[in-house]
Amino acid sequence: MTGKLMDWEAAYRDHGIFGGLPPWNIGEPQPEIAALLRAGGIRSEVLDAGCGIAELSLALAAQGHTVVGIDIAGSAIAKAKQAANDRGFSTASFVQDDLTSLRGYDRRFNTIIDSTVFESLPVEMRDHYLRSLHRAAAPGAMYYVLVSTASALPKNIALPPDAPAVPPNVVTEQELREAVSEYWKVDKIRPAFIHAHPVLAKALSQIPGVLMDDYEVDEKNRLKLPAFLLTAHKAA
Repeated sequence: MTGKLMDWEAAYRDHGIFGGLPPWNIGEPQPEIAALLRAGGIRSEVLDAGCGIAELSLALAAQGHTVVGIDIAGSAIAKAKQAANDRGFSTASFVQDDLTSLRGYDRRFNTIIDSTVFESLPVEMRDHYLRSLHRAAAPGAMYYVLVSTASALPKNIALPPDAPAVPPNVVTEQELREAVSEYWKVDKIRPAFIHAHPVLAKALSQIPGVLMDDYEVDEKNRLKLPAFLLTAHKAA
């Protein structure tokens, strides 16, 4: 949809471009990823790719996992470090870095989790991103990707050229499979949901032609956006 990169510093700054935290920050890990944790599908050491303010990283640390959260936004990393310190989690560490050119973690992680990062990248940066994550993965590592489908958001979102927020580059199942399989062995792709703060529902309802009845909501009145959950692994 766009080759523009989101202004992530503005996204995570207090009272930033969203008027608060980004709508995908819901105060806990995305439910689809939390289910993986409960099912025992995550092995340490874990890379939380695009960790944001560390809702997932902290949940992993609380379950005894060693996790490294990496995000390009220094404002998000500062919040993540403070939250980990406040909770006394010594097995969660956080680094500001660019995941499309990540170095220094070769063959380190047994699990890599991407919760809505893939869709936030310009299409031309996807290959660099996937290659970096593959390099950081240990042999046999698992890779999970939660990403919006092409039907998640209306196609007529129009923002001015200088807008700091950009619509996500949502995917079809074939597009997702083809991109990831360049480096990873794709095990399965299944329908899923991304849960979003109610502020997103309010914003969408103001777009002409958008029917909010087309969307489901969860028990906390959060919007459920159609998504895919991809499971892949690195060859041993």
